[in-house]
Parts: sequence; C-alpha cells; structure tokens
Amino acid sequence: MRQLSPLSRRVTAAALGLVVMSGVAACAGPQDGGAKDAGKDGAPRKGGTLTVLNAEPHADFDPARLYTSGGGNVPSLVFRTLTTRNREDGAEGTKVVPDLATDTGRPNKDATEWTFTLKEGLKYDDGTPITSADIKYGIERSFAAELSGGAPFLRDWLIGGADYQGPYKSPQGLASIVTPDDRTIVFKLRKPEGDFPFVATQTQFAPVPKAKDTGTKYEERPVSSGPYKVVRNEGDGERLVLERNPHWSEKTDAERKAYPDRIDVLSGLDAAVINQRLSTGSGVDAAAVTTDTNLGPAELAQIGGSAGEKELASRVGTGRFGYVNYLAFNPKVKPFDDIRVRQAISYAINRTSVINAAGGSALAEPATTFLPEKEAFGHTPYDHFPAGKTGNPAKAKELLKAAGQEKLTITLTHSTAQNRQTSPEVATAVQQALAKAGITVKLQGLENNAFNEKRWSAKDAPGFFLSRWGADWPSGAPFLAPIFDGRQIVKDGSNYNHAQLNDPAINREIDEINKLTDLRAAAPRWGALDKRIGALALDVPLFHPVYKRLYGKDVKNIVISDWTGVLDISQVAVK
Repeated sequence: MRQLSPLSRRVTAAALGLVVMSGVAACAGPQDGGAKDAGKDGAPRKGGTLTVLNAEPHADFDPARLYTSGGGNVPSLVFRTLTTRNREDGAEGTKVVPDLATDTGRPNKDATEWTFTLKEGLKYDDGTPITSADIKYGIERSFAAELSGGAPFLRDWLIGGADYQGPYKSPQGLASIVTPDDRTIVFKLRKPEGDFPFVATQTQFAPVPKAKDTGTKYEERPVSSGPYKVVRNEGDGERLVLERNPHWSEKTDAERKAYPDRIDVLSGLDAAVINQRLSTGSGVDAAAVTTDTNLGPAELAQIGGSAGEKELASRVGTGRFGYVNYLAFNPKVKPFDDIRVRQAISYAINRTSVINAAGGSALAEPATTFLPEKEAFGHTPYDHFPAGKTGNPAKAKELLKAAGQEKLTITLTHSTAQNRQTSPEVATAVQQALAKAGITVKLQGLENNAFNEKRWSAKDAPGFFLSRWGADWPSGAPFLAPIFDGRQIVKDGSNYNHAQLNDPAINREIDEINKLTDLRAAAPRWGALDKRIGALALDVPLFHPVYKRLYGKDVKNIVISDWTGVLDISQVAVK
C-alpha cells in the first residue's frame, strides 16, 4: 500500500513575490471544489497548449511501474484502464466508472472472480486494436522485477500472484487471468475483493501489446490507449511532451475531454518557481497548471483586497484527498503497552496548535477519526477521547496517575523534512501539549528516508511517532486493512500495521466487508469498524490535509474531485 500522496509544499512569500490570503476557502466558484468555468467567451473549446509545472519528475513513465489510479494526472492522458474514476467535482468524483470496459466488472457470488468486457472500436495510437490479451500482458509485465514500483494489490489478490515473476521469466503467464476472446477478461482471486473495480483503475490495467514491449525502455515511447501519445520524454520524465492520439475516439471515452492539442510537462522545478510562474502568468504560463505543488501558509495568509489579489485568489483550486495524519503507538514498546498511557496522550493533544503547525486551518482540518470525513470512505463520527480544541490535560493526568506514570518521559520520533505533516513544527506542537499533562516529550528527528525506514519496520519501529496514510481509492478497505489487519504485518519489509494488531475478530470483519460488492452497504461497515478500532487507542488522529494550488489565468474547466484532491488535467481547456 502506498503511504504517500501529494505532499503540501512550503513556499516563502519572498520567493513567490505575490500575496494571497486564507480567505480563499470561502470563495465561490472553481476555487471552492472546482466548479466548471466556462469563461467569458463561452464553453471550453479544443485547441492550444497546456503547460504543466511540477516539482516531481514523471519518472518511470511505464504503466507497470507507475503508482497511480490514473485519477487526474498526466498518466491518465496516455494510459486508459478497465475502469476509471468519474471525472466530476467533489463527492461525485469518488465513484468508479467504466473506461476500456463496458461496465465496472461482474463478480461471481462471493467476489472471488471478476469478468470484464471491452468496448468495441478501441485502438492504440498506431491504429491497431486493443484486445483483452493486451490487458492481461500489461498486468503480467508489472510482476517483473525490472519493472517494479507499481501498486502491489494484484500480487496479493490474484491466485498464483505471490510467486509469479512476470512474462520475461515465466512466458506462460498467470493462469488466474483468462481471456476467452479478444473482448473478455476474467480475474480469479484467492479471496473476496468487493473493491476490485477500484483496483482496475490502476495503470497496471492499461493494455500493452506484447510485440511493442521494449522492457525497461518502454517508458520512452509507450503505446498510447488514451487521447494523447508521448512524443518527447527527456531527463527521466523531467520533460514530457504529449500530442493527440489520432486513433482515440471520444465515442469510447466518456471521461476524458482532451481539449488541448498539446501538453508540455516540465518537472524538477522548485516550488517557489512554480508558484511564481503561475501567479505572474506570462507567456505560456498563462495556460499552465500544477498537479503537485501547494501554496504555503505564508501566501494564503496574505491575500489582500486589491483587484489583482482578488483575481489571484480566484485561481486557487481547493482539494481534499483521502488522507490522515496521526500519532502512532507501538504497543510492543513500554509504556505504550498500557492503554491508559495511550488514552492519556489522546486526551492531552491540542489539535488547534497541531493545525497551526501544519499550516493553519486553510491547509489542515482537525481529525478525531482515522477515516476521512467522506461518505465514500464510510466515515462515522466519533471522538472516544474528547480533547476539545486545546486538549484535556486534567483527564490525561487522571489516567496517568491510574497507570502509575505521573512523571512520564517519552520520545516522539519525527521527520526533519519540512513537509508540514511529520515535521519538527508538528512534533513541537505535540510536545508542548503533552507537557501540560505532565508528560515530558523528547524529540527524535530523523532524515526523511531514515524516518520512513524506521516507522515502517516491524522489528525496529519506535514506540511513539508521527505518521500519515493516504488511500489508493475512496473506500475504507485501503485505509483500514493495511494499518489494522494482522495478516498484513510484514516482518521483513515495509510494515504499515504500526501497532502490529492481530485481532481475529477484526480480521474476520475485514473479510466480511470485502465480500460486499455493493459499496453503499460496505461503506457504513467500514465506518463502524473504524469506530471499534478507535476505542483501542492505537493511534491519535490529528488532521486531514487540504490542498490549495494555483492555476493559470487562461485555464478553464477546473475539476477537482474527492478521489485525488488535485486538478484533473483530462478536463482542462485553455483559451
């Protein structure tokens, strides 16, 4: 499971050279949830060049190696998949819809087998037809060691997936993927998975014709099934140029609008440079967007009242991704084996100071539940350890006394990276809050890679640390199972079950919910399970991040869904 999502980026006001203000969240229109913008001169039209300014390069531009569900970013323009997300604003965007397939899949009775039928008339950019065998091959090559990096779900879910080494070593392929004809593909799973239609949005489900597979060089000129094809790929994804795929048909693709004729992606840029270029909007930057660079608190706090600043505020897109930042406990380390100590810390936390450290209320929203406050995840409100806005040190002291820990000293491990999620500022806010309850907190800051290695280690995880989790699709399954399913504890590798919880009753409930293919029925059960686990005080939810990103003054048709929380390039038009 991927624990990282788009990170908020700190940008200094001096480097940005502009003023923007926290009042953006209250503005109407596209900046508040991404309402479509027809502009003064009517509806969006085809034509022009869209420029994308990003900090992170689009390295490994191969559907096998990408870790994305094709939600709103560049890969989705080139790689179509069996299913995709509904390209609508807000909560409507959390729904999974057909893409290459005619529907979102047909399960057998217990959701251990899923069948998909491809639409008619699907073609690659060279005009050759897309077949079910190409999708099977595209999935199989994602198992090859030399093409690692993509989502790991199929290795766990498909029968035989755990031992399969990919088509280069095992050309016979996976027997659990069956293609009885050119338009039908069947997946046989080793356990029920009602969320399979969501996983079918991952780029591993993009078709790859075996005859065109060039192994590790495929990323340079991948065969396109989407509305655009790659014509330039330089610097390991730092410069990508996309032009129209002449054989893509909007008759088979209800989701991607494909308005621009050309898309020029420039990556590896400094965050301050990106926001400066977007705010100034000179030349090609007037028709530019970013999918990975946020505005920081300094900029948002300074939006003023002048006409120019109001215009800038109208070009800030706000998004909320399924994500939670939390304090994690490892009960195998004393004194965190005592639930009363964990409860005391839960009561003592001051979420107001944490939110301020994370960038303020415009960039972070307080959390008392592990699941995000979205219906699609099954969010069920609860607050087992009410701390109010500023903490409840009196209740914390009462619990510590009962536990014989009235003079408690503990260590909080965090990253030294300035990402405003597991940062020194957030750690300091926690330290100060717990001090009011009589808890002395020593801070242990680690370089980000060392921090991640330590927090995801089953053997060496600290007892108390800052952590975060983002779901790969909007459901309770990818949120709760990796963190609390005891069968997903990894002894040698990345272990996301920080508490190493292995409760048979919780494991069984996860299995029972996974059998449900009716997502409306599954969602409230995930919420109930979240509430049940929350009572164990194995973590302290702190906040859910909010993303605020500038877009150019000549960009139209802004769509930001609750699936990705970022601007959807497939919907954008330029003047």
